[in-house]
Amino acid sequence: MHTHGTDARAEHRELALFTDLYELTMLRAYYEEGMTGTAVFSLFVRRLPEQRNFLLACGLDSVLDYLENLRFSEADLEYLATLDRFPADFLERLRALRFTGNVYAVPEGTPLFADEPILELEAPLPEAQLAETFIMNQITVQTVLASKAARMVAAAGGRPVVDFGARRMHGLDAALKAARAFHIAGIASTSNVLAGRRYGVPLSGTMAHSYVQAHDDESAAFRNFARLYPGTVVLVDTYDTLAGVRRVIDLIKAGPDIDISAVRLDSGDLASLARESRRLLDTAGLSHIRILASGGLDEQRIAALVAEDVPIDGFGVGTSMGVSADAPDLDIAYKLCEYAGSGRLKLSAGKPILPGRKQVYRFGGDSGDERDLITLADEQAPGRPLLQPVMRNGTRLPAGETDINEARDYAAGQIARLPPRLLDLAAADPPYPVAISDALGAYQEQVREAVHERR
Repeated sequence: MHTHGTDARAEHRELALFTDLYELTMLRAYYEEGMTGTAVFSLFVRRLPEQRNFLLACGLDSVLDYLENLRFSEADLEYLATLDRFPADFLERLRALRFTGNVYAVPEGTPLFADEPILELEAPLPEAQLAETFIMNQITVQTVLASKAARMVAAAGGRPVVDFGARRMHGLDAALKAARAFHIAGIASTSNVLAGRRYGVPLSGTMAHSYVQAHDDESAAFRNFARLYPGTVVLVDTYDTLAGVRRVIDLIKAGPDIDISAVRLDSGDLASLARESRRLLDTAGLSHIRILASGGLDEQRIAALVAEDVPIDGFGVGTSMGVSADAPDLDIAYKLCEYAGSGRLKLSAGKPILPGRKQVYRFGGDSGDERDLITLADEQAPGRPLLQPVMRNGTRLPAGETDINEARDYAAGQIARLPPRLLDLAAADPPYPVAISDALGAYQEQVREAVHERR
């Protein structure tokens, strides 16, 4: 299923005003000065969060939808006219503005590292500048969440992980995009129904504690629900977890019309409760009933339960994954690296820019990937090039057509190629090696010298 169907595309219409004011003030200045030549902007992360050995790129589909639909509505222009900053001739330029440029990007689901371009945008300077806010916003949130989810998947060791986080995420857009990013990163399903419709993400969910509380009798609640939904999962910890498990056993034994596939534990000492629940179920001849766990889980707790061989068959994760609690932000930058054919950079301490349009080559063999090399775009190297043309002259190319199930398979394959130390939750020692080519290094020095001469 392509994620840019009718529902998904509607998300990114009429968003021209989703921009910082200084983007518009710069646009007016560019037009006044005749600065409409071709610019290249590069989106990259300066440094990885301490808790991440790699990032999983995500959000490109949203960016391409936005660029395809970028235009100012009459209501937008009327609002801008009230700000007393923008004359009529500038507003007329905005009325006609469409994105006409090119985009080069890594596929969604690609593991990336510091300084490596996630995407590069080549377009007339005003068009490329205007897109900054949206691009940074969407790539940041989706990459942050996909990267967190990849850790959950690794910690679970092959057991399914379900997204339960929508209620505590930071707003509607984040919750929807999270479900999509989680799916690409390997999360099994989501409780978010709108995300299921919009993106085709598999859905999971049965009951909350309120359903059991609303009944006078816990067994009646389980029985009624199981009859409505054969094969359901029953939440057993509303009152007494092990008593709830025993009630499930009694119901299954008493009636052939009761079909329960799993019990879910949501509180308490999950390890001891899971072990005792497994013992009770197995003793009753119900070894086929699975045990699922949720309740404040993160990748560290999941990894500990798996390492202790606790009999839990799957995990539901909410807040920790939904807000990427340990690393909720990225030191991400969208920087001008070329204008009118000349490389551009900054001299600010600690904020280097690699000038010009670039490529990333990944080197490895049958046993997996070993190192990356950032080069100039026209350099050739024996590794695997990561950046692909995904939009030309404002039109999406086949490489930019994202099927989330294909992206999910691609991400799993690329993560599996990483050195095993990068899949650990602890910091990798040594980190994955990334270098810049001699030609790119020389060009950076050449541009730096030219900047010094102009100062």
